[in-house]
Amino acid sequence: MITAIAYIGAALAEIAGCFSFWAWLKLEKSIGWLLPGIGSLALFAYLLTFIESGQAGRAYAAYGGVYIVTSLCWLWLVEGVKPHLTDWVGAGLCLIGIGVILMGVKGNG
Repeated sequence: MITAIAYIGAALAEIAGCFSFWAWLKLEKSIGWLLPGIGSLALFAYLLTFIESGQAGRAYAAYGGVYIVTSLCWLWLVEGVKPHLTDWVGAGLCLIGIGVILMGVKGNG
């Protein structure tokens, strides 16, 4: 349960942090957007340390799929753009990949 919460929290923190830079550079928002963005990116890195895995690379690989799904939710809920069916199919394939990676973690530590 802690791993799932850490993955989702990390994804939200990373997306929010990256979005602050996007808003500053692409949407011409104030440079003031960067300070909370940097804090959010630091929180993202910290939350990934709660992933139950002996290897950082494996934890990050599985995290990638969570990031993709969360990014599509951000697209829809924050940016107001409904993802296409192909977006969701691709995200589903990534979740299958996460499952495969995590099966290896449980089997081999």
